[in-house]
Amino acid sequence: MTQIALVTGAAQGLGYAIAGRLFAAGYAVVITDLSLERAQVAAEALDASGERVLALKLDVASKADFEAALAATLERFGALHVVVNNAAMTLTTPVMQISPEEFDRVLSLNTRSIFVGCQVFGAHMAAAGYGRIVNMASLAGQNGGTATGAHYAASKGAIVTLTKVFAKELAAGGVTVNAIAPGPIESPAVRAAVPKERMDGLLANIPVRRLGDADFLGDLVVQLARPEAYFTTGATWDVNGGLYMR
Repeated sequence: MTQIALVTGAAQGLGYAIAGRLFAAGYAVVITDLSLERAQVAAEALDASGERVLALKLDVASKADFEAALAATLERFGALHVVVNNAAMTLTTPVMQISPEEFDRVLSLNTRSIFVGCQVFGAHMAAAGYGRIVNMASLAGQNGGTATGAHYAASKGAIVTLTKVFAKELAAGGVTVNAIAPGPIESPAVRAAVPKERMDGLLANIPVRRLGDADFLGDLVVQLARPEAYFTTGATWDVNGGLYMR
């Protein structure tokens, strides 16, 4: 039976790479994005036949959107086995210039998306007796950030904790919940966050002297999504080129 995976923020960048690796591994993939048009373009690029893809609009600030996405996925494919909570807001405002309103906006969106995603999708999976959830955290949540804002770093630290909370809550229902904490990845988001004149300095501070590979992160998601990964839950997987070691 084909397994079904849903990825938030999957129309571009890292989310699209993750969706692509899941698709290559044989999953049917639900591509969600704040923009339905972008999600549809990404879905067509992944599978022109449309047989194993579904594009949906999903505003991760809205619990109703998560519930609607679950209903649409079940209507189309009849099941949901894997969820990747990837969507996030990335801002690079210097810490002393962040307004309380901007701080609240980033914290709210980035943590709420994980919290509600794990609630809505996790409850369904636990009732079904099986599921795999992967939350995208970040190196920034572990070391305070290398090129991102304090609000982004704080939100990603919270995601590590929420991953543990839901791992405990959902384990008895056959659902694992893990996080991946990437360092700087070769992606449009990192290129946008780090000006060209600062890139050499960033690379010089990474022990392996290279940006990470988005497809490798997608392959790690595939591994954590396997049925055989039942003994791995509540963990945060570091992929950071040696920037943070523990």
